Amino acid sequence: TTVFAKLTPLQKARIVKALQANGHTVGFLGDGINDAPALRDADVGISVDSGADIAKETADIILLEKSLMVLEEGVIKGRETFGNILKYLNMTASSNFGNVFSVLVASAFLPWEPMLATQLLVLNLIYDTSQMLLPWDKMDPEFLKKPRKWEAGNISRFMLWVGPTSSVFDITTYILMWTVFGAGAMYHLNGGTGGQIVMNSGWFIESLVSQTLVVHLLRTQKIPFLQSTASLPVLLSTFTAIAIGCWLPFSPFAEAIGFMHLPGTFWLWLAATMVGYILLAQIVKTIYVRRYKQWF
Repeated sequence: TTVFAKLTPLQKARIVKALQANGHTVGFLGDGINDAPALRDADVGISVDSGADIAKETADIILLEKSLMVLEEGVIKGRETFGNILKYLNMTASSNFGNVFSVLVASAFLPWEPMLATQLLVLNLIYDTSQMLLPWDKMDPEFLKKPRKWEAGNISRFMLWVGPTSSVFDITTYILMWTVFGAGAMYHLNGGTGGQIVMNSGWFIESLVSQTLVVHLLRTQKIPFLQSTASLPVLLSTFTAIAIGCWLPFSPFAEAIGFMHLPGTFWLWLAATMVGYILLAQIVKTIYVRRYKQWF
């Protein structure tokens, strides 16, 4: 440990800048007039309630008690907040990328839209409402051990890795609805006008369930539910969203939105699809973490 004593105000500021030049995030604690330049240059300037006025004006944080423990609590809460922001941005970017890619593929091969505008609005409303409680989620202890820096490139990289994973199972759903559940047969039997409601209903449910359920997988680099579990508000919001989405085709609003009842075998296929999606996403996550040494 190197100790500096009897420094001038400019020397204190030079030490702060030297540490910053080496990539460190620097905090400086001072209460006198001579500490003002270093307090100004530090990433976090800390003073005390009994310090000089200029020191308190320059500082970012003023301690009202003779203890630094409050700073530890603040740092942990700040890292939790930053982590949850990264979660939302990564999840939203990858989800939207996957959905757009799926719609482009469907538009190229299907004779009608895979989902109506009203249905897309309903889907986004349910999903986005469920994500409003994400700020109350927990972060894994490993994430909180060291500070993280904002890197915009990580979001695009995360999006390109995770986004296409959902598209694989969206396209699988298209094929199932077209072949197994009769959307293609209805289209040909009714002169090109049938089958759309079947396709819309099936993809709406699959898309909403996969988007919402995968939140629990993407929120942590660990195995969801077994090694890391979301907070209770997030658990309730996501599973409520899934329940509402599965209820809509049976609701009084189904016809107005453009949905229909789906056969019981659809739900078995849906469960199998979700299991496959979770397994593939977990494999992609494992490869991603091994390659880039981090998840967020």
